[in-house]
Amino acid sequence: MASKGAQLKALINAPEIVITPGVFDGFSARLIEKAGFKTATISGAGTSESRLGWADRGILGFEENLNNARRLADCTDLLLQADADTGYGNALNVYFVVRGFEKAGMAAIMIEDQVWPKRCGHMAGKAVIPAEEMVQKIKAAVDARQDSGFVIKARTDAATPLGLEEAIRRLNMYAEAGADCLFADALATREDIMKVAKSVPKPLSVNMGLGIRSRKTTPLIAPRDLQDMGVAQISYPRLLTSAALKGMQNALAVFKQQVVERNQVVDRPDLAASFDEINDLTGMAFLDDLERRYNGG
Repeated sequence: MASKGAQLKALINAPEIVITPGVFDGFSARLIEKAGFKTATISGAGTSESRLGWADRGILGFEENLNNARRLADCTDLLLQADADTGYGNALNVYFVVRGFEKAGMAAIMIEDQVWPKRCGHMAGKAVIPAEEMVQKIKAAVDARQDSGFVIKARTDAATPLGLEEAIRRLNMYAEAGADCLFADALATREDIMKVAKSVPKPLSVNMGLGIRSRKTTPLIAPRDLQDMGVAQISYPRLLTSAALKGMQNALAVFKQQVVERNQVVDRPDLAASFDEINDLTGMAFLDDLERRYNGG
């Protein structure tokens, strides 16, 4: 059987666009797999926000990110794509970061050319390192992988601070350095996306910001329309994180009003998954089977 990386590379290079939801914990990873998706992007922002309670401003470190990725790989067969931010240092650091995520069971790793500490791609105040420095990071990433199928995704955030032409120039440099997939974040218009897709030699990935309505820098475009524009992969990194937060806000508001303030016993199944649903999602049947098998049941 082909490696995870090789399977993902085949998907990305196929004619049909790859739809990649963002995941950040066991619930989200299992939900995406159950829904029939083949691959998912581990959201660095979602991991930082949900695990640490801090915004995507470089607070999340390498070990915390790697450990979360390893746990997700342990509970799902999804082809997971890791978000390694800037690679946590220079090209030397990137070499070992790639080794770590590949051993953790990832199919791909994304490295961006922002300065550290990085910012979410839709935040103001982004800055990027010299393109030549990022080229060395990509070369180190390519050299570090042990499976040639493991996907190296190179991201540029240059479009906002330096302009579209510089973003295209950088992506072509990163492709020449060996990146398998390219990602230009925060493109401002449909025309910008089309131009980038036509100007780079490797498959292009873009983000769609469902769930960040108040900070939308890239227009929301349907998947097949993006496919027609030349995009190979589309990620929805914040859909489930924002939905999970909204669900908790809604349930907590009802709990506080009805139970705490009014002293009423209220059960709202429309606001919460049932015990059986949670057990079904999180592998209870498999655990029961193991118990019967090894306990002689």
